[in-house]
Amino acid sequence: MQNNLKITFVGGGNMAAALIGGLAGKLTAANNIHVIDINTDALTKLQQQFGVTTSAQIDAAVAASDVIVLAVKPQQMKDVVAQLLPHVKAQLVLSIAAGIRAIDLSRWLGGHNAIVRTMPNTPALIGKGITGMVASAGVSKEQRAAADAIMCAVGQTVWLDDEKLIDSVTAVSGSGPAYVFYFIEAMQQAAQEMGLTAEQGNALAISTFVGSAQLAAQSPDPIAVLRERVTSKGGTTYAALTSMEESGIKQSIITAMKAAAARGQALGEEFGRD
Repeated sequence: MQNNLKITFVGGGNMAAALIGGLAGKLTAANNIHVIDINTDALTKLQQQFGVTTSAQIDAAVAASDVIVLAVKPQQMKDVVAQLLPHVKAQLVLSIAAGIRAIDLSRWLGGHNAIVRTMPNTPALIGKGITGMVASAGVSKEQRAAADAIMCAVGQTVWLDDEKLIDSVTAVSGSGPAYVFYFIEAMQQAAQEMGLTAEQGNALAISTFVGSAQLAAQSPDPIAVLRERVTSKGGTTYAALTSMEESGIKQSIITAMKAAAARGQALGEEFGRD
C-alpha cells in the first residue's frame, strides 16, 4: 500500500537500486525517494528508471526524510555520517553496510539511537533476498514497521534480538550466495570433466540448485529427510555423499562459515575505531 513515507538513500549502488525498484510507486511515491551519490551517471540512471529525485551531495532532503538508508561502502561510512550529522534529528537510520555496528553509528551521529542495522544479500537484486535485521533501543514501533517494509521490498526479513548475531547472519546468508556459486562452479567443472559440454553442465547444475531450493522451501519435511530420499544405500548418490563425508566437506563448510562470522566481528571492531 502506497503512503507518504519519505526516504533518502545515501549511496546509489546495486543494492540501493534494488530497494528503490521494490519501493518506488509501491510502498511510497517515487518523488518521495531521494538518492545521494557522487556518481552522477548512477543518479541519472536511477532518476530515469524510477522517477526519484537525486543529488550529488548531502542536502536538505535528508532533514525532511522519515528514513535515511545508509548504502555506502563500510570504509566510507564514518566520513559520510559526519556529513549527515547536522541533518539527523528524529529520523530512522537504516544501515545496509556490512561490518558497521549500531553503537558506532550512534556515536558518530551524536548519540542518535533510532538505528536499524541490516544484513541483506545479493539475491535481493532479483527480489529474492533475505535480510537479517536488529533494532536499537530508540527505534519506535512505527519505525521498525517501516524498516521491515523497506527490506521486504526485496525479499524476506529475519529480526534478531542481539546485534552480535548479525555476524552469524553475515556468515550464513550474507556470504551464502558465494558458497552456492562455488558449489555450482564445482558441479559445472565436474560435468565437463565427465564429457558434458559447458552449456549442458551449466543448465544441469543451476536447474538442480533452483529446483532443490524450491523443493526445500515448499516441503514440510526436514532437509535431512529430503536428502535421505535421494540417497539409496549403495547407489550413486550414496557414493557421492560418502566421498564428501570422507573428505570432510561438511565440517569444512561449517569451519568456513565460522571464519566468515569471526571476520565480520573483526571488521566491526576495525571500522568502529576512532
